[in-house]
Amino acid sequence: MVIVRNIKKAYGSGTGTVHALKGVSCEIQSGEKCAIIGASGSGKSTLLNSIGGLEKVDEGEIIIDETNINSLNKEELRRFRRDKLGFVFQFYNLLPNLCVRDNIKVGEKLSKSPMNYEGLLSTLGLKQFENMYPPELSGGQQQRVSIARALIKNSPILLCDEPTGALDSTTSKEILKLLEEINRKYGTTIIFVTHNNAITQMMDTTIIMKDGMIIDVIKNPNPVSAEELDNL
Repeated sequence: MVIVRNIKKAYGSGTGTVHALKGVSCEIQSGEKCAIIGASGSGKSTLLNSIGGLEKVDEGEIIIDETNINSLNKEELRRFRRDKLGFVFQFYNLLPNLCVRDNIKVGEKLSKSPMNYEGLLSTLGLKQFENMYPPELSGGQQQRVSIARALIKNSPILLCDEPTGALDSTTSKEILKLLEEINRKYGTTIIFVTHNNAITQMMDTTIIMKDGMIIDVIKNPNPVSAEELDNL
């Protein structure tokens, strides 16, 4: 479970100060699919990065599995991210000189109890590509590798920042179907920042942000499948 309590984050100083988060609070249940949406500059990526320990907030608490990550020192936070969190970004951040297998193995080496590599390849449909290099792959295939690298750590929480933003609608739906399967198969909590409101139809919870604040939280009792999504 992720509990966010009255977090604040500002950049700059004096008249140039930008208040990215203005006392944000929310809860995300274990095993949920949660979308964070809002216009550019609303604070959604700052909130995601704060939950992931990539941004240190100025005030407030972020509690993940009963650990207040803001109380951790640098080494403790590094270990916590390694053990609890996986990250998937819009741009895949793959190592171009490593093949698919070795890019995924980078994530495996970060874990004390990684997922089974062969099983993960099968789930993600990557077996036929494991000896290929990122420049030889399509955008969707590279994103699958990025997801595999995050998942092999066996992290219970997957943080996704616009993972379909650079993909066409067909490939986006394939990635969303994949994330849906991961959530169902492994019980992974997925927190998903997006600008595409259509994606909220498949989420259990949608957090709507504006000007550094949460203005609404919508619970969806009947999420549709990724296959049913329109207007991606």
